[in-house]
Amino acid sequence: MRIIGLLGGMSWESTAVYYRRINEQVRDRLGGLHSAEVLMRSVNFDSIVGLQRADEWDQAGQVLSRYARELEQAGAACIVICTNTMHKLADIVQGAVSVPLLHIADVTGDAVRKSGARRPLLLATRYTMEQDFYLSRLREKFDLDPLVPDAADRAVVHATIFDELCQGIVRDSSRQSFKDVIARGRVRGADSVILGCTEIGLLIGENDIDLPAFDSTLIHADTAVDFSLAQNGSSRLNAA
Repeated sequence: MRIIGLLGGMSWESTAVYYRRINEQVRDRLGGLHSAEVLMRSVNFDSIVGLQRADEWDQAGQVLSRYARELEQAGAACIVICTNTMHKLADIVQGAVSVPLLHIADVTGDAVRKSGARRPLLLATRYTMEQDFYLSRLREKFDLDPLVPDAADRAVVHATIFDELCQGIVRDSSRQSFKDVIARGRVRGADSVILGCTEIGLLIGENDIDLPAFDSTLIHADTAVDFSLAQNGSSRLNAA
């Protein structure tokens, strides 16, 4: 079992989902008392949000790169950034370490393509929906034709993520708002939905959606388990 390096805290609400899912998957696959070998560096999300709002992405990249190096030095065999939005900096973080970074858009896009869907509606933070780093990857690597909600619906989705879900608030009214956003996306031709923010699964899941739904958090976590278990033998933590 190789050690999974989680770069989390963005927000901790969804990082907790990663930790639980990874351990559940290892237990289910190996049985008994097996659990995952995990290292985690959890950041103060407020400081990261401040850099996002100030458009200081280069500085945020330096922060995440430093923490990724710490995980590698401690023995992590891969890096998992537990947030979709900060994959805007994935190439920068990957350049700072020699172990692989498991890219959330790649594993999610691959799952959508394998399902036969082609026009997923991407629900995410404003940064992920409006900037090109995620959408272009889905188009260019997976031949998908992703849609995003209109401006008013993007504002609703973004506000719900930051003002509610990242703060542990789950409202039925917001669940209905997301269903309405998805219904409007379906009218525009969406044939599936990507839950492209790691907190969205706290609010809505495949049982709430009448289109195929792809929860990026669960897909990403499962990919980390696949990586960890792909090599026989046990890993050992390096000395500090």
